[in-house]
Amino acid sequence: MFKKPKLPCLPGFNFNDDIGKTHFHRAQHFDRIHGDVYYLADKPERSSAGSRYPALYAWGEELPRVAWLELDGQRLQFKAYFEELLWEDRTARRVRYVTIGFFLEDGTLKISEPATDNSGLEQGVLVRRQRVPLADPVHYRYHDILDLNVGEQPVIYGRRYTIYDCDPFTRRFLNRMGIAVPDPFEPPKNPVDDLARPRPPAAAAANCPKKRDKLGDFLKYDGKILRFYGYWDDRDSLYGYVHDLEILFYLADGTMEIVENLPRGAGRSLLVKRVKVPRFFREMPPIGHHEELTLLNVLGESTRRSYYVADKSWSATSNSCQGALEGYYEECDLQLGGQLNAYGRLVVLTDMDEFTRQYYRVKYGLEDFTPKPRPDDDDDDEGTRKGCGQREWYIPPYNGYGTYEDSLGNCFKAVPKRPKYSTDKYYRYENQSNDNRILRFGAKMISDVAANDDRCFVISLYLFDGTIAISEVSCKKTGHTLSLFQKRMLMRLPGQDLFSSEKPRYYGAEHLYLGAVVELNSFKFFIESADEYTLDYMERHSSQFPKANATLIMNKIRDKLRPVYREFVTEHSPEPGSYVIKLGDLKAALRKYLASPPDLLTDHEIVTLARRYSYCEPRQEAACERDYVRALVHAELLRDNWSGLERLAEDLRHFDRGQSGYLGRERLYQIIRANRLPLEKELIYLMFDRLERNCAGEIDHVDLLKFLDVKLDPPTPVVPVNVKVLKCSSRSKCPKDCQIVDWIWFIRDLDLEKEQQPRSESTLMQDGACNCNDN
Repeated sequence: MFKKPKLPCLPGFNFNDDIGKTHFHRAQHFDRIHGDVYYLADKPERSSAGSRYPALYAWGEELPRVAWLELDGQRLQFKAYFEELLWEDRTARRVRYVTIGFFLEDGTLKISEPATDNSGLEQGVLVRRQRVPLADPVHYRYHDILDLNVGEQPVIYGRRYTIYDCDPFTRRFLNRMGIAVPDPFEPPKNPVDDLARPRPPAAAAANCPKKRDKLGDFLKYDGKILRFYGYWDDRDSLYGYVHDLEILFYLADGTMEIVENLPRGAGRSLLVKRVKVPRFFREMPPIGHHEELTLLNVLGESTRRSYYVADKSWSATSNSCQGALEGYYEECDLQLGGQLNAYGRLVVLTDMDEFTRQYYRVKYGLEDFTPKPRPDDDDDDEGTRKGCGQREWYIPPYNGYGTYEDSLGNCFKAVPKRPKYSTDKYYRYENQSNDNRILRFGAKMISDVAANDDRCFVISLYLFDGTIAISEVSCKKTGHTLSLFQKRMLMRLPGQDLFSSEKPRYYGAEHLYLGAVVELNSFKFFIESADEYTLDYMERHSSQFPKANATLIMNKIRDKLRPVYREFVTEHSPEPGSYVIKLGDLKAALRKYLASPPDLLTDHEIVTLARRYSYCEPRQEAACERDYVRALVHAELLRDNWSGLERLAEDLRHFDRGQSGYLGRERLYQIIRANRLPLEKELIYLMFDRLERNCAGEIDHVDLLKFLDVKLDPPTPVVPVNVKVLKCSSRSKCPKDCQIVDWIWFIRDLDLEKEQQPRSESTLMQDGACNCNDN
């Protein structure tokens, strides 16, 4: 607050107040007298006598703030009513309730009337915010707080308002200003309200169900359908049979649709189209029966400019309630084993789909969804029906000519078409640039002829279509040459009737593994070996080949050795100081405890363990140095004048979404091919083997850019060579056919040491052995 301190009346303390002033005129303002005559008058000084409102406290020496700043945002609220005469109504007058707001900052006034439903009046703001002058005979003054109070009857623009209440802030403010506020009183009731149409009794309104929230149900349940399966037994009628039906209940609007499962092209229509199905059907309802409103009259010249008058009398309301009480089938009426009266047809529900089960389980807490039985057809000479009403085609038995698929095509078409193959298998197995997807196994023939025991065969399984080809290879001192023993074809599993209508079962990839005995076209073979690609492919796709899944094998061994673990370790552990064991000794030890057929370890499972836990010295092959391979790459790039290094770098950054700096081998190969590097496939893979990698095997693409940059540290030029005949290894590898097993690693993965109490004194879990197996 700013204050003017008074100085003592002493010599030297008196100052001239006019020092620094430039204007010495009296403060004046324009005022109006006698209507339109203006004159200059002296502006009164700021004091308690000249203010619009009396002071709450003594002015003293404090400078008061202006009214618009002191009272900004404050308003006095009064409740009032006024009466108006009605000349053409049964009532002589109408009482209307309003709210009078007085704004303290500028003395303006606003009158508004709350909106009332179906009043037929223009309600809202009756008097906009403005300063309202007093009625005659008072002139030159506006309504102020002294004119507004409970019990007062201000006349505003010819209308007399009676104030009967105010809000707490108004009452408190006026009391602080020294103005007494009387107690509020009840305003008179509006006579028009007494003539309003009476409502239905509470009991009748309670029996009438609530209206369906159509918009809410549509937004919540749009596209959600309850699907039931049932039947309609029509065998009592002529040529009747049991109809297999699907009952669809749409949650969005409560409609139902009943469809009969018929073969394609049957020519029959829906049993019941999508409509609300009544619980009790007596007769066809008249037009407009399902409408919620009863129209008394429709007025207007056209459909666009028309309006209607609805019947809201008690009779119409009771009729609509009665129709709603009769009702239609709802979701709560549908249950397994229940019957529906679908316009005179008894439909029995027998089953439902998974979405419907989950819906009833969550909403109604039901748990028993056991399907109900369906009656069989007594007289059905055309064939056997399936559960969905489809008739099974009768297929004649295989005649022995051609394949089963070719003969099957002759049964359906006069002009047979070639058998169709799965496109998914084609893209999965055949559309591979560097992988032919052929599994090859070495086998021996099992025969009563002694001369056939020494014959060697190669069984090739093509994963694309499951066909098998058998080739005979020359063995030592047998005199047999390489020849085709059995052409590529599907091989039937033994024990099937050849001339049968059922589709035959064939050998697949799951039937071929090391140690298996297979019978192919009446010849028995014992599978004793497989090439490196086959073993590696089965290990990489261990989910499809359980015999090559090391995790499943170790789980089986762990469950069997758990009760005899100490005996197993004590008897078969290597000598002190040694951490390896021969594969033959491990095989004999495991076969001792896993000899019964349920837990018998096959040869393929033994080989899988040997490949996983092999311990051997790395086998060094002729290796090409990084600089030599880089020189070969630069020679090809310079010879073709390739200059797309910047574009390659941009593509590498684009595909490295995580900005880790590493990309997979296949992704890098695709990017290099897309950028048209003049490098052969073998040279690209040779280059990949010389680049930096992370622990996940991904290649550093920054190192790749440095490797390809011909301007950065160019290597010594070399003579271009044929990369296909270049004998270079990617890195020193550990042979997969090693006959020594890492005992420490095997026991660590067995993970039975911690279950033995007390703990064994042997240090089988120590980390000291170096394993070079990549797996």
